Amino acid sequence: MKYNFDDVNNRLHTNCLKWDGLEERFGISDKDLLPLWVADMDFKAPQCVIDAIMNRAEHGIYGYAGGYDTYYDAVIHWMKHRYHWDIKKEWIVFTPGVVPALNMIVKAFTHPGDKVIIQSPIYPPFFNSIKNNSCHVVNNPLKFDGKKYVMDFDDLEKKMEDQVKLMFLCSPHNPVGRVWHKEEIKRLGDLCIKNNVILVSDEIHADLVLKGHKHTSLASISEEFAQNTIVCTAPSKTFNIAGIQTSNIIIPNEKIRNQFLKERESVGISKPNVFGIEALEAAYLHGEEWLEQLLGYLQENLTFLIKYIEENIPKIKVIQPEATYLVWLDLRELGLNKNDLENIIFNEGKLVLNQGYTYGEEGEGFVRINIACPRSILKEGLSRLKKVIDNQI
Repeated sequence: MKYNFDDVNNRLHTNCLKWDGLEERFGISDKDLLPLWVADMDFKAPQCVIDAIMNRAEHGIYGYAGGYDTYYDAVIHWMKHRYHWDIKKEWIVFTPGVVPALNMIVKAFTHPGDKVIIQSPIYPPFFNSIKNNSCHVVNNPLKFDGKKYVMDFDDLEKKMEDQVKLMFLCSPHNPVGRVWHKEEIKRLGDLCIKNNVILVSDEIHADLVLKGHKHTSLASISEEFAQNTIVCTAPSKTFNIAGIQTSNIIIPNEKIRNQFLKERESVGISKPNVFGIEALEAAYLHGEEWLEQLLGYLQENLTFLIKYIEENIPKIKVIQPEATYLVWLDLRELGLNKNDLENIIFNEGKLVLNQGYTYGEEGEGFVRINIACPRSILKEGLSRLKKVIDNQI
């Protein structure tokens, strides 16, 4: 391959949450801890992105951004090229991240006491963005048959009542890795329209779909769906540039878009930063070759993980992801409560994983592991996990 994802990059002392933020998050700065948690990658961004940022930095003047039509052109190109979805410049609303956007969306389209639907187990900021804005979480848990998660449409239809104003869809889903089939999201879209519920589709992992699967954005299916959907996108997960804080919320419905813009303006957010502009343009226009090779490497890491666990830690069951570089592991066969499970992995194994219970009570007994790292690091992480599990048997 042209790009060597086996290179180990030292991220310590780079103000990196994943590696440097352990003491802040867990109260411990043990140098022996191996972090495979936060959803960013231990790979350098594509060289085209690095070069674009360096060239802009060398200019030496970093004033307010303006006149960046090429930024919007790059977003439009990416959506058309990757997903065959024709979007318009005016639909694109910049935000400094999808999580801030989720909070602004709740604030813009609800009143205190209203309800928002989520499908757990799900990324914790979904819960927080609802609670932060004095609304109630309505949970439509995903159904799990031991191998795969699916939506519970019967339960969802029962829970779509008058006070439900929004539904958050994670597509592809974090942490269970589902790529929703077109038929599934069409059924979901119909339910939202029928019940006058705006669908908010977080598609930040859409570019990271693995071989044999295809992402479909609900808004691209029909004009009716587009007019009832807010699509959250970003190059951050795809190209490992989350720290540049650049995302794009695509809102075809003018009335909904203006309402969101009003909320965004109320907190003083307007323009992307100058480095975010350069990074996005370079990634979307010149980073596709890097992405395709990355996806191949992630598939190989996933194959390695599955084989290792089957051969060495058979009490763990792998929920095979269809997208993302995050793998959901079922450790319930060990019979440990959430505190004991967290203790043995963190304190005995010196391994930092995301604990499943933080994704909702349906996640208890599971962990999320980040495989977007050199295979040598993944192997070390799995070796540590094997050691602590062996000690429990």
